[in-house]
This record gives sequence, structure tokens and C-alpha cells, in this order.
Amino acid sequence: MRPLTDTGRIRQPVALLRLLTGLLAIAVTLLLADYARATTGGFAADVAEAAALVPRPLAGLAGGLTTAAVLLLPVGLAARRLLGPDRRRALQQVSDGLLAAVLAYGATLVLDLWADDLAPASLVAALTQRLPADVLAHTEPVYGYLAPVLAFMTASGSRERRLPGAVLALSGLAGLAGGYATPTALLLGLLIGWTGAHLTLYAVGTPDPRPRPGEVLRALRDSGQRPVEALPVGPDRYRIRQAEGWPELDVQLLDRQAVTAAAVRRAWRRLRLRTAPHPRALRSPRTGLEHEALVTYAALAAGVRTRRIAATAGLGHDTALIAYEHLAGRTLDQLADEEITDGLLADTWRQLALLQRREIAHRALVPASLLIDDNGAVHLVDFADGDIAASELVLRCDIAQLLTTLALRTGAARSVHTATTVLGPDPVAAALPLLQPIALARTTRQALKQHAKPKAGAAQDTASATAAPTESTHQAQPGAGADLSAPALVTASGNGSATAADGQPQGPRSAEDTSGGLLEEIRAEVVRGRPEVVGRPVRLERLRPRTLLAVVGGVVAGWLLIPQFFAAEDNPVAALADADPWWLVLALVAAGLSHVAAAMGFVGFVPERLDFRNAVLAQLAGAFVKLVSPGGVGGIALNTRLLQQANIPTAQALSSVGVGQLIGLVLHLLQLGAFVYLVDARPGGSELEALPPVVAGLAVAAVLLAVVWSIRPARQWLAARLRPLTAEVLPRLLDLLRNPGRLAVGVAGQLLVSLCLIACLYCCIRAVGRVPSFASVAVVFLVCNAAGNAAPTPGGAGAVELALAGGLQLTASMEKGGATVAVVLFRLLTLILPVLPGWAAMTWLQRRKAL
Repeated sequence: MRPLTDTGRIRQPVALLRLLTGLLAIAVTLLLADYARATTGGFAADVAEAAALVPRPLAGLAGGLTTAAVLLLPVGLAARRLLGPDRRRALQQVSDGLLAAVLAYGATLVLDLWADDLAPASLVAALTQRLPADVLAHTEPVYGYLAPVLAFMTASGSRERRLPGAVLALSGLAGLAGGYATPTALLLGLLIGWTGAHLTLYAVGTPDPRPRPGEVLRALRDSGQRPVEALPVGPDRYRIRQAEGWPELDVQLLDRQAVTAAAVRRAWRRLRLRTAPHPRALRSPRTGLEHEALVTYAALAAGVRTRRIAATAGLGHDTALIAYEHLAGRTLDQLADEEITDGLLADTWRQLALLQRREIAHRALVPASLLIDDNGAVHLVDFADGDIAASELVLRCDIAQLLTTLALRTGAARSVHTATTVLGPDPVAAALPLLQPIALARTTRQALKQHAKPKAGAAQDTASATAAPTESTHQAQPGAGADLSAPALVTASGNGSATAADGQPQGPRSAEDTSGGLLEEIRAEVVRGRPEVVGRPVRLERLRPRTLLAVVGGVVAGWLLIPQFFAAEDNPVAALADADPWWLVLALVAAGLSHVAAAMGFVGFVPERLDFRNAVLAQLAGAFVKLVSPGGVGGIALNTRLLQQANIPTAQALSSVGVGQLIGLVLHLLQLGAFVYLVDARPGGSELEALPPVVAGLAVAAVLLAVVWSIRPARQWLAARLRPLTAEVLPRLLDLLRNPGRLAVGVAGQLLVSLCLIACLYCCIRAVGRVPSFASVAVVFLVCNAAGNAAPTPGGAGAVELALAGGLQLTASMEKGGATVAVVLFRLLTLILPVLPGWAAMTWLQRRKAL
């Protein structure tokens, strides 16, 4: 529904979309003009050389004539509109055009003033050039004559395109030929005019372009109908009463703005989902009308009960209508529960079976698309999103959608039973992998969330009534009422619900994932009839929103940072070219050995026998997982999954990972203390100028812990959080003490991981020509790497680099350039280079069912 601004005006979503697009285009143009000066400058020089070939008198004459034509063009367009049949609407549109022209011209003046006084000199040089008649003056940064004219044409809704376009093109060419504008200034003028027009259209709204009832009646008469009265029944919908003997009609209007807004949503779904429809409606409303009519006729030919098309017509350039014979009845959501019989459900499935037999997809089998007439027969309506010659995947999506739609009203058992009775067990089982929220309609996903809320509340009340807050309960149910010291691996199942790695449902993770209950019931009903069915979800997403945001953020960050980074005196490329190759080789070897050491530190805390090769590959795969998870969360989840696939129960797997994390923390602190002692024991005094603040911070933390422990509510809260440590991790550690050899391997591995990474950083520093002490580098790494990884960014990106570079400057007496280069080389070896091998390792493990 498009929001109304005042009487007769509406705000079009497409105007806002185009406004944002215009602003982005202006920003990109300015960035390219400044950063890509060689390209834009070369293109401008080529244009200037070509313009020099034009005789000056001819260029001056062309400029004068085109300037006059540009100034007279809005007057002619306004006069033509005001002399047309609908003068009231024309007056509103001409007023909008004048306002847009004023705003666009004002924007060009503001940009000119900004360029003259505040803009960087490099940008001004890219936008301007010397005037031919006065070598001391330069052209304007924006060719301002075109902006108001284009703004007026766009905002006034002018249908003329060829003549105004030709005039604007000739004016631009004359400006280039006469040396009065650069190509970039010309492009900016056009963008400002187009953007100003859509700013006006969105700010004040546009006259409602939807046809009036009289226009709808006139179009239907021209189509051979006998309409008498048009009654609005909804947005862009009319009920048409006709002359005696003629059936009533249901009319649906399709205007350009609504179709474009819907097409943008479909385009996004097409980009994101493999089963999304093609955004055909981007072409025109008439194209959307033709598509809906085509699918409807195909459904009728297949024998499906649906509304018959009585007429189609165009209403001007931007609106079309499709008229159906009125069908009396109620939709599924208007029926009472007792009216939804098994016979009605079976009839619904028979209608879908007819569509499936002809490979016709409906794509929107929601309750509003299921119309039940007065005789109880089901009709499928609203084929606007349908497809003919649909793929097998899309057809299975229709079955999954209808299973969910009917289960929301009748329950999973009746929905699956009637589907199996009509379609057979094989088609229903084939749709099982598509039974996931992302494959369902938006209204269905919302209904699933509402359906899950009462059950979630009831389950919470039951859990509160039956939970026993005793120590024995916590021991019997690991982690109840508290967080585990090592987080459990939770994966998203196909329906979006949270499921532990052992396959047991763990409850909803967020508001978006609360739909798993009913979908799991449907899946269970299907599997009950066909136990051999494997309902592993099919991945439907091509692109996830967070992936798109990460890519866009990475591109923007690279665009802004890389030029500055490589312009520095000590950039990593030059440092890598000048670095000592032997130290780089040693750094690479140390980085590689860290994965083997991590595998030792992992398997050493697992009493059960593990394949060491798989453990090494899992640690290497952790380098790939780090890119999509903060800190060490991804590695913990990966290790837990590896243990579960090795037939180790989830509780023991989590305990083993928790033991490794606990001992790793203790060894980390012991190593830090040892290296601090070694630095202090060096002849010539300590290099750790920043050690007192570190010690002070630890002392403050100890005092805060003592204060918290003295407060009873805080002590109880902390005890609840630490209870899993005593209930699960410590018993597992006692089991490990019975096998001292394996425990020694684990401890050695944990120590070697840190030592290998410290050695890698030390070799990177030596490779760039600096010679710090190994102990001071170790202290910097142990403190700053842990602090940086606490940041909620993938792999601690950004935070680790800043912390290590700052630490090397403070404690190892390194200059800023050398510390930055060494840290960049270190992160290149430990974070970036292992990504591709990590992906290969993860793929290999998954194919062999080890992950």
C-alpha cells in the first residue's frame, strides 16, 4: 500500500528507490573523478582534442541555438500538458516540475560553491578545464543548464522522450565542442536533475495515477462488456456490476509503480533464492498482465478450477486491468475449523495434482489463493506469480507450501495424510527437503511464527513447573539453566530451527527461527509413513544478506583504505619484495606447524581414539571457518562436530572441548608469566615499558572479582555460570588423568600452538629487518592476540592488527611503519593464506562424513 500525502497524492516507493540510486550515482561519480584521475583526465583530454577540430564559429552557433532550445523546451512541454484534457492533473504535475527544476538548479549552485571553496584541488581539476576564451578562468564543475530541464521533464510526468532527449543530447555535445564543460561535469548535471526530480516526487507525492471508476467502466465497455457500476473492494480492486444477464466481474489493476516495486522484491528473491521467479514485471504493467493471463489460461486448459478471464485492457501508458468473472465463495482463512473437512483437503490436493501434471507452478498457495465456492469446491486463484514449464524444484516447492498452508489450519497429520492419499507418498517425500521457511511465502512464515508462540509459552510454563534447581538435576542434564564453558555446536536445519549437532532439537534461536515446530511435525508425519526417506534440506539460498553486506563492506573498506595503505612509506608489498626470504620461509613453516600443534592439543584431551589426520584437517578447516565467526567460536563448533561424527556423545564431546579450552587458558597465563620473567631477567633492563599498566589491569580485575563474589546475588549468578565447569568439564579432566600420556600430548600441543605463532610473528619481524627479543615478541603476542580476538569480528579482523602493532611499538621499541608491516605479513600467513586450504580440508571432511 503506497502512503498518501494529501488528497489525491501518493508517495511512490519507486521514487525513493530512484532517489537513493541517484544519490549513489552522484557519489560514485565524484569518487571516480577524484581517485581515477588518470582515466577521467585522459578521457576529458581526448574529448577536448576532438572538440578542437570543430570550427569556433560553428561551435559558438551550435551552443547558442541549443541553449535557446533548452530554455524553450520546458515552456513547450508545460503548454502542451496544460492544453490537454485533464487540466487539473496537468497543473499539479507542471507545478511539481517547476519545484523540481528549482531544487535541481539550487543543487548545482551549491555544488559549484562547494567545489570553489571546500572541495579538494584534485577533484576540481577533474571536473573543470580552462575556458577557450580566457586561460585564467575555468568551466563550472557542474554543467548546470541541463539539470533543471531534466528535472522538470521527469517530475512533470512528460511522455515525450525523443524530442527532449535529442535537445538535451545536442546541448551537451555543444557544451563539449565549445569547451564549456567536461564529460564529468555534464554527467553530474544530468544526475543532479534526475535525482532532484525524484526527491520532489517522493517529498510532495505525485498525483494519483490510478484510473477513476469511470475510466475503468469505459475500458470494459470498449472490451465488449456491459458494466453498470464499479465498487472499490480493496487496493486496486473493483467489483463490477453489469447489465442484466451479464456476470459480475472482479477487476484487478496493474500500474507501473506497484508493478515496479513488486519487481524489485522479486529481483532480490531471484538473486537470493534458486527457486525465485524471474523479475519479468520490470518491463511494463502490460507484460505482467499478459503473464498472469497466460498462466491462468494454462491452468484452465489443465482442468483446474479457477476464475475465468472476461476481459483485459490497457488504461494509458502506465496502467492495465484484468477482469475475471466473479466467483462467489470464501477463502480458506475465512472458513471455520469444522468446515475444513478431509474431502475439502483432498479436493485441494487434486487441483494441485492437475497443475503438477502439466508442470504449472502456482508459487503462492496461501489461504487467500484457495477459494471455496458455495458447493464446497476448491478453486485456485491469483496466478500472478505462476510459471509454466516449471522446474522440478519449483513444483516441489508448491507441495511444501500447500502442506504448510493446510497444516496451519488442520494440523500436520491431516495435511500429510490427504496429500499422500491424493498425490502418493513419493511426491510428498520428494518435497520434504523443500520444507524450510525460506521456501515459503512471507505470509506463511509470519503465520508459522504466530503458531509457534502459544506452544513456546506453554513449553516454558511446563519447564518452569517441572525444573528442579538441585545439584543432581544439573549433573543429570548438562548445562541446564547455565551456559557451557564451551558453546555447543548449533546448526540451522532446513526449516530454520536450531538443532544440535547430534540432531536433537534445541529450541528456537531467534524470532525468525520459531517456525520449526510445525515444520518438524510435518516432516515427522512424512517420515512415519516412509521411514527410508532422507529429508535433508536442499540449499535454496544463492546469496545470504550477511554475505552481501560483508562483500559490500569489504569493497568499501578496500576502496577507502588500500590507496592510503599503499601510499605509505612502508607498505607490505614493498616490504615483502625487500624481505629476507629465509625468514619468510621460517615464518611460513611455523604457521603451518601451528595447525599440527593445534591437532595435538585437541586430540590429547579426548580419551577416545581419533584419526589424527582428520584432526589436523579440522584445525586447518578452522582457518576457513574463522572468516564467518568471531573469535574462537567457529573452531570450537568445528571440533565438537568432529567428535560427534566420530560417534562420541554430545555431552562428552562438549566436555572434551571444554577441558581443552580450560587448560589452554591456564597454559596461556603460565606462558605469559614465564616470558615476562625472561624479559625482566635480560641484561640491560626490561623492554616492557607497558608492563605496569598490564599488571594494574590484572589487579583491578582481581579486585572486581572479589567485590562481585562478596555480593550474594552476583555470587549466585557467577556460581550458576561456573556450575557446568564443575559438573561436566572437571569430571572429564579426571578421566584424562588416568591416561597421562594422552594428557601430555594435549598439554604439549597447547604449548606448541602458542610457540609456533610467536615464532611466526618473530620471523616476520626479522624478515623486515628488525631484531627484537623473542621474549618481548611473545609477551606482545600473548596479550594483544587474546585481546584482539575478543572483538566480535571474524578472526578478530581489525582488532588483532591494531593490538599487535601497538604492542610492538610499546614493548618491543619498534617504529610504527616496521610494526605495521610485520603484523600485516603475520596476518597474511596465519589468517589469509590458510583460507583456501581450509576450505579444501572442510570439503574433504564433509564428503567423508567426518564433519
